[in-house]
Amino acid sequence: METRTTKNGRMYFKTRNGDIKIIHDDFLTTDFIEENSVDLIVTSPPYNVDIHYNSFQDDIPYEKYLEFTERWLRKAYSLMKPDGRMCLNVPLDKSKGRREAGFQSVYADIVNIAKKVGWKYFSTIIWNEGNISRRTAWGSWLSASAPYVIAPVEVIIVFYKERWQKLERGESDISRDEFMEWTNGLWTFSGESKKKVGHPAPFPVELPRRCIKLFSFVGDLVLDPFLGSGSTLIACALLNRKGIGVEIDENYCKLAESRLIKEGMITQKRLLSE
Repeated sequence: METRTTKNGRMYFKTRNGDIKIIHDDFLTTDFIEENSVDLIVTSPPYNVDIHYNSFQDDIPYEKYLEFTERWLRKAYSLMKPDGRMCLNVPLDKSKGRREAGFQSVYADIVNIAKKVGWKYFSTIIWNEGNISRRTAWGSWLSASAPYVIAPVEVIIVFYKERWQKLERGESDISRDEFMEWTNGLWTFSGESKKKVGHPAPFPVELPRRCIKLFSFVGDLVLDPFLGSGSTLIACALLNRKGIGVEIDENYCKLAESRLIKEGMITQKRLLSE
């Protein structure tokens, strides 16, 4: 099977309900995605906590990080259908560092920026990720002097563009038990192993799987602007959704391609570059 990835290139994977596409490009500048075409975004953007990605600086000043957040949220908004939705996985807060300057209200700040851009807030899901509860600092140990409070959870913020109710009916593939469990906004499942996947900050396929089944119809178009290791597209392939993933790093594009073939049960591929 031929493999080639070029700058501003695209990889296509054929599925029953349409193509799965990997776009090697910068989401802020890519022009490969049509405006008003996307049904659902599921993504986890860089957290700005000094994770060592190959092609992204993850320790920029917080103000610059918020500017970056506004830029990509504006771009994402333009690509969504009027009834499009977004599931945004971010930390509750930033608590890295031993000084007050290291603490930031990430969740609250991103919600405010998204509303400024035009996104409408719908709900927040708390993800109780069992394997992020390890801690190495308590601040002032056994003292009220300066204790740290660290919440071992992440959040999935649910937004929509113009209207929450879908304009057209489609085929849902969610079971009764899944619907009852997942509409409870506290989700508990494990994160993904960095070593196993080969990416510094992968999220488990279970996260996009739940978001996709709960918030989209079979055959809908799902976008991940920060594809990383490819978890969102794997879920798309398994759930018969069309999928587009944009990733700035060529090596992560290749990682996502490999995982799609192995975990997404993709058997036929055709490659295009433009």
